[in-house]
Amino acid sequence: MKQLKKILYFLLGMLIVFYGFAIVCILNPDISKAVAAILYSDPVSDTVQRVTVETQSDIPDSDFYENGADIEPSDRESSDWSPDEVQAADRDSEVFSGGRENEGIEEGIASDYIPPEESELVIPETVSGRNGYQQVQDEQEQIDDTDAERLQNQLDTGYTGDGLEFNELYYPYYAMLNEKGKHLYRQIYANGNELYQAFAPVESVTAGELRNIFSAVYNDHPELFWMETAYSGKYVRSGQCVEIDLRFNRTARDLENAKARFEDNAEQILSEAQNLSSDYDKEKFVHDALIDRITYNMGAEMNQSAYSALVNGQTVCAGYARAFQYLMQQLGIPCYYCTGFAGESHAWNIIRLDDGFYNVDTTWDDTGNGTYDYFNKTDADYASSHIRRDLSVYLPPCNGQAYRNLEPEEVQESEGSSLRSLADTGLTEDQVFTDLQGYYADCYDQMLRNGRGRYTFYNVLEGDGLVEQWYRDYQYNRFSQAYMEDAMTQIDAASCEITFEVEALQGGRYLIGHELYVR
Repeated sequence: MKQLKKILYFLLGMLIVFYGFAIVCILNPDISKAVAAILYSDPVSDTVQRVTVETQSDIPDSDFYENGADIEPSDRESSDWSPDEVQAADRDSEVFSGGRENEGIEEGIASDYIPPEESELVIPETVSGRNGYQQVQDEQEQIDDTDAERLQNQLDTGYTGDGLEFNELYYPYYAMLNEKGKHLYRQIYANGNELYQAFAPVESVTAGELRNIFSAVYNDHPELFWMETAYSGKYVRSGQCVEIDLRFNRTARDLENAKARFEDNAEQILSEAQNLSSDYDKEKFVHDALIDRITYNMGAEMNQSAYSALVNGQTVCAGYARAFQYLMQQLGIPCYYCTGFAGESHAWNIIRLDDGFYNVDTTWDDTGNGTYDYFNKTDADYASSHIRRDLSVYLPPCNGQAYRNLEPEEVQESEGSSLRSLADTGLTEDQVFTDLQGYYADCYDQMLRNGRGRYTFYNVLEGDGLVEQWYRDYQYNRFSQAYMEDAMTQIDAASCEITFEVEALQGGRYLIGHELYVR
């Protein structure tokens, strides 16, 4: 009997040891990993596994500091952080230095935009310094677990934006985001629209992701003129955001009246523009109206908003671009806010017309009496002066041709230059046309003489009224029926690409250059 008791006590003791060891493993997963490594690894790797367990870290010191973690060596050695928390801080350390450019972006999204080299930019003297765009500022505060728990008990998510929809044709930055990013986009938009300042994010989000998402909301919605380009976020040690704080300008104090003033000023332009027959006519009218109404002023109040342009009449490039974007959106014409570099940080627009996308820079056209030097241009046209950056690189490439260079570039008197004469062009009076029938007949003859291939020919039209009629005919593709289709039949051509260059001459005449590629 005594022997049996000894055996039972031994088994009971072993059971207590086993359960005690199991509890230790549960409380310290690293020990479990070490035991598993010893039991199931081969003899060669056994030594490595033991060393890893003994050091309590898989991260070499040099790697930790190279990744920019915001912890001094002494802090790390004396910290009560677990190895898993240290690894998380290392993995997410770049969250607190701005994050990666593609964080929160839909996987697989690609940019077709080919940026020029910054060193190759040449900024014309007439527009040098006409910039003023301010990048989104994200203030980041790291808080401890106690403060995070307190915030989670106090904060709600505010307006989640569930049920909102944003057409990607008009809101391209929304379309760039992944599903989590779109959810947060809707929340930020809804809370900003309702002046709900501080709220908990509806999704787990890092600083880098949040910056891109906030930028997407801001870039898509010029009507939210009371939102500042800055916001703040509070983050726990893992890098996850627990509070988002939006910033509003002074118009938020009396938003109802501010909205009324904004809409009244916008309607003064829209009421005339909406009666025009084509998107191009509406675009040109808005472009000209903004140049007439706005004065460039680097010190203008709220100069990153459409409000500063439409109501105050003084702004910088961001205000010009936001106002142009808003008015085009109201007219049902897709128009995007594009940001980048043009000697300094700069903003302009990308607009969609029926044959493609174009760049428009109303700020740089607002010089002298107003120009069309930067109106409806391709990416190639802008390559010497503008570079897209940040999310704007994902906007569509600008390669439209039908509405490029339709407006004569106005020569500034301040530059001391003058219009060329007919003789300066090398053309003669018999190449000047006062009606479109004669002009079209000459174009037909030119195509028959040149046949297929690449070539250029010129004509001159006389009178503003005739040129306006010419613009409209080319806008509605009437030139095809007037001469091109017949000419292509005669020369057995399958296709024809044509580009126009227009130059104002002395005496109310206009030089029309035709660049053709006939195949």
